Amino acid sequence: MTGRPGERDPRVVELSAAVSRLRRALAGHPARLPDRDAAEDELAALDAMAGAGEPELSRLRRSLLLVAGAVGSVSALAPALGDVRAAVDRFDEKGGKGGKEGGREPAPDREEPAGDPGRR
Repeated sequence: MTGRPGERDPRVVELSAAVSRLRRALAGHPARLPDRDAAEDELAALDAMAGAGEPELSRLRRSLLLVAGAVGSVSALAPALGDVRAAVDRFDEKGGKGGKEGGREPAPDREEPAGDPGRR
């Protein structure tokens, strides 16, 4: 929550919207996906966690990993999946419930370019 009565945490609102977009994209994807049911189950779990208030970061990340494993190879779903990932990451940035997860490597799209860090 944000501290004001009746106002929802913007991270929760963003997560809910991102999950809804991915659910719609998945429902509209015509190809048969072997793990579609698993993805739909985890998206439902993410939506329930968001609806319950401030979700636990480790549970969000677990669900995200399962969804990414189920649909991550489908390029048509990549933008919506990226939105869900960004929404989950917001909970880590603000130190949401579950706190920072120490020792975690940066995501591949956020790493520094290979080579000598002094050369640019």
